[in-house]
Amino acid sequence: MKVIVNGENQDVAADTLSELLVLMEYEGDWLATAVNGELVHREDRFDRSLSDNDRIEILSPMQGG
Repeated sequence: MKVIVNGENQDVAADTLSELLVLMEYEGDWLATAVNGELVHREDRFDRSLSDNDRIEILSPMQGG
């Protein structure tokens, strides 16, 4: 399936947002995720299905000053 992750085209074999995060090696409870501009809460990632051309944003906090 073709999706756009953080502005980059990706071809992935993931049916859910949770599967995508595992495939892309994103880990942690502090991730913020959105699909097509809609925030997806951590507990909903397992149920959030992905479709071709979905726009996915994955953000993680940065430390520093």
